[in-house]
Amino acid sequence: MTTAREDLLAAGLAVFDRDGFEGATVAAIRTRARASNGSFFHFFGSKKELAGTLFLEILARYHAAVIAALDGSCSAQEGVARLIRAHLEWVVNSRREARYLFEISRSEWTEEIRGAQRAQNSRLAEAVERWRAPLVERGELLPMTSLLFFSQIIGPAQIFCRAWLSGRDRTDPRAQADILIACAIRAVVAPDAIHKPGETV
Repeated sequence: MTTAREDLLAAGLAVFDRDGFEGATVAAIRTRARASNGSFFHFFGSKKELAGTLFLEILARYHAAVIAALDGSCSAQEGVARLIRAHLEWVVNSRREARYLFEISRSEWTEEIRGAQRAQNSRLAEAVERWRAPLVERGELLPMTSLLFFSQIIGPAQIFCRAWLSGRDRTDPRAQADILIACAIRAVVAPDAIHKPGETV
């Protein structure tokens, strides 16, 4: 059974997805959540505050899905593949949340939660770094900053995901997984550590 707060966040997500941030109203969110005015303002000071809270909660769920894909035993190639597939799977299986995170979120209200967002991003980077650092040290992954690494891994996949989320392309982005993985491996894995299909990793 969900709480009143969870109902309001779920209603906010649905209304933002349907109407956009500007078009959404507190009244529409309350109506969908079947919540009173007093209940809404007990949990959130404004539509903007609800939007920021929702952003952080969805970001945490996305990060958890990415982190869960990795473990310390993953080779360089396997880890790259898992990160890309985790991103694609989360976007496809959580389409409304992904649209909100990547398409609808706005700088006006995200600025107020920037510190919390940075902290969450740092936790994701630290989790990935625990897997990545030993591989860089052994020469299996190319040395680069965490930001550059993520841009090479997630950046190209995100182009397909955004096109799908916006409706510009109806092709399931997971259909591009193999080529995205192959390109990412060439970008971040040391040439000597790249194994061809059929080789023992």
